[in-house]
Amino acid sequence: MSIREKIYELKNFNKILHTTFNPYEPGVARIYLIPPKFSWVKSVSSVVIVNGHDIIPLRESWSILLSIFIEEVNKYSGKEITQDELNIIVEKTVKRMKKIYGRFLKDDIIKRDLWDMVNTFKSIAIGEKVEEKIPRVSIGKYAKHMNAPHRMDLMISGMEKDGNWNCNQKRIHCYAAGQAQGKQTELKTYEWKKIIDKCRKAGIPQITFTGGEPTMRNDLVELVDYSKWFITRVNTNGVLLTKELCKKLYDASLDSIQITLYSGNREIHNQLVGANNFDKTVEGIKNALEAGINVSINTPLCTSNKDYVETLKFLNDLGVKYVSCSGLIVTGNAKKEESKQLQLSSTELYDILKESVKYCNDNLIEISFTSPGWIETKKIEELKLDIPSCGACLSNMAVAPNGDVMPCQSWLSKDGKLGNMLNDNWKDIWQSKKCKNIRNTTSKTIGKCLLKGEK
Repeated sequence: MSIREKIYELKNFNKILHTTFNPYEPGVARIYLIPPKFSWVKSVSSVVIVNGHDIIPLRESWSILLSIFIEEVNKYSGKEITQDELNIIVEKTVKRMKKIYGRFLKDDIIKRDLWDMVNTFKSIAIGEKVEEKIPRVSIGKYAKHMNAPHRMDLMISGMEKDGNWNCNQKRIHCYAAGQAQGKQTELKTYEWKKIIDKCRKAGIPQITFTGGEPTMRNDLVELVDYSKWFITRVNTNGVLLTKELCKKLYDASLDSIQITLYSGNREIHNQLVGANNFDKTVEGIKNALEAGINVSINTPLCTSNKDYVETLKFLNDLGVKYVSCSGLIVTGNAKKEESKQLQLSSTELYDILKESVKYCNDNLIEISFTSPGWIETKKIEELKLDIPSCGACLSNMAVAPNGDVMPCQSWLSKDGKLGNMLNDNWKDIWQSKKCKNIRNTTSKTIGKCLLKGEK
């Protein structure tokens, strides 16, 4: 191999690469290989992000091996890879690796390393226990080498429009209600596409379409379809999830949808969302499942719906296998006195979660708790759940309806603005003093939400 060819291979390793790979059934691994900020500094790892969630550090040689493999897989983009084609991909990968590192490197060693990686990614993708040949890493330890968060929440729908309420529900403790950035004028379709392009250029692998209520936008399917490079998710109340819309979202390659259901009890759910929408939300869940979309159900817990196991039983009967629950985020309407009275104590939340985890384990349902700081870390560990942590300006950020960049989807006060995605350079936003200060705090803080103590 000539010096010029080697330089080409190594420069290629410095690009952000991604692919969707499914060598076995079941499980699909969406793999993003992101090089470090200073890619020639050998002490710094590249990272692989699997399905927009798990972060795995890779040293230079494995990063180059994976980058070559991804390129070879992507030559078959849009079609199912046969076993014979997979063998060809592996052989070409081995050949290119040997050109870089020399013929002394044995084929079986390259193949062993490659399949160690692929099998790890596959296991992570389907929730299997992973043999720690490739240990996962805390995002906090890698923060200083990042150029962007791993997820951007696009608030394509505002809470208010032309001075009127712009959501088909009015939750008692809506985090966005009354917040300055939640009621900005919505951008047009072409402007959101510019932001999506900017997210890709920045190397952000996952986009969540949220609001407000994103299904109230007529261009939601168009925006999801435009975002096929990313792992995509929609956060919704499910009210407008008709069979037709779910099919269109599936055809647009939407990766997952998160639907909020407060209770399997019609009266409790309707009371908490401020509308008689229980039946519509349940129908939306059924439609999304029927369409083949990966569905997860989120339930913010409070005194009114603390019988969470009954809701889990209801969801299990529907066929839901992924759920999450949380405490109440103390922003927006949750600051009002009537909402404060709904707050559960740490002890109450733990008791509910303990019972819920047992039910989920017995019924093969995957459960997560997403509120950092509401329950002691030690108790979360005892339940063998992932420890929730604040990702503001670190693992996730948000774009308000008018394009303003915020630390997270819940941090929508005026003082949270970090810049504007349309008007400002991404590097200037990411490296701004305010953004760096928040990131430095979240990267060092375990099990604490920066908004929890707000008054």
